[in-house]
Amino acid sequence: MIKVSVLYPKGDNTHFDIDYYCNTHMPLVQKYLGSACKSVAAEEGVDPDQPYHAMGHMYFEDVEEFQQAFGPNAEQIGADVPKFTDAAMLLQISNVKIPI
Repeated sequence: MIKVSVLYPKGDNTHFDIDYYCNTHMPLVQKYLGSACKSVAAEEGVDPDQPYHAMGHMYFEDVEEFQQAFGPNAEQIGADVPKFTDAAMLLQISNVKIPI
């Protein structure tokens, strides 16, 4: 299993709408990715001095499944991002060694 993490770093004058992200964006992502996306999670930092506004995680069986699901939907998913943030996203794909 892999985890695709999207990190939203804080920067000068960046904003992040966590309510929109959790209630609108992540359900939209799940809709576009379909059954290939096994689950999602969203996190928000508890300390204002932490380096990230939030982090989103998506779980897939493997990288190929992620690419096949995300590729055709990247434009639609990306078009929604300005509605909740102007932060420059960082992406990490990880092998899940100990699942929760």
